Amino acid sequence: MATGNAIEPAPLALARGRGMNRYSVHLQGVLLVLISAAVFSSAGLFVKGVAADSWSILFWRGWSSVAFTLAYVYWRHGLRREFLQMGKPGVSAAIVGALATCAFVPAFKYTSIANVSLIYAAVPFVAGAIAWVWMRERPALAVLLASLAAFCGVLIIVSGSLASVNLRGDILALLMTVGMAAFLCIYRRYPQTPAAGPAMLSSLLLLPPALLLGEPLAIPFREILLSCAFGLVFAVASVTMAEGARRLPSAETALISALETPLAPLWAYLVLSELPGSLTLFGGAIILAAVFVSQFYGLLHRARKPQGV
Repeated sequence: MATGNAIEPAPLALARGRGMNRYSVHLQGVLLVLISAAVFSSAGLFVKGVAADSWSILFWRGWSSVAFTLAYVYWRHGLRREFLQMGKPGVSAAIVGALATCAFVPAFKYTSIANVSLIYAAVPFVAGAIAWVWMRERPALAVLLASLAAFCGVLIIVSGSLASVNLRGDILALLMTVGMAAFLCIYRRYPQTPAAGPAMLSSLLLLPPALLLGEPLAIPFREILLSCAFGLVFAVASVTMAEGARRLPSAETALISALETPLAPLWAYLVLSELPGSLTLFGGAIILAAVFVSQFYGLLHRARKPQGV
């Protein structure tokens, strides 16, 4: 993979700091992003399961996300590193993450989960474009081809629901997609940026407008609990995504996160007893194949390189 001088040393620096080689750092990144995709794929269920307005959901999601992440940081790293060492990249990631979240939650209210997933599948292309313009990082041909295959898989999944697209929801989903792509690129450009601190700051930034624009204190207790559970899901997904993005190229991170698309129907089946249709199963198989083929190719490519470089 051809990368700019500012980007290529990042995984190697992480590896040296932990006494690991680049292969181990890459494998860590893959596993972290896989966890993030698996957890994040359940987000639509929480939003659809709550009748409250989007701002009320964001309020309780924000509080619970901050609480859970704060407990994790205190146990794992310590608060000083996460907040005092964020720097401008961490603050930028928090702002971008907050804007993306503002678009993400209401997108599910105005359009279908399938349509949100379709637009979100464009993240590898958006991230790759941002990384190329900003960092001169060109994705490997195998990753690019796999991204195209994954995008085709999502097209197949949602081909039966395109007629019901809601313009407002699609625009919000597009804004969320651009925000997530920018978020991934920030961590790729500045891999030493802490993951949990910016995630907490992102949630805190949304609390004042959510309190003013929503009615979080008026919603039923059951929906408060669901929104708080959504916060836990979001916290786990955000931290693991950020940690994984520090170890992988932006386009590859976004590609692996596309596993969220075939996993979402699985959650719907397990929780709501909704059996995915044949197109969903077929499209999901294409996405899974694209991800694993690209990873297998990457493993073969890195195996030919000397260890520790």
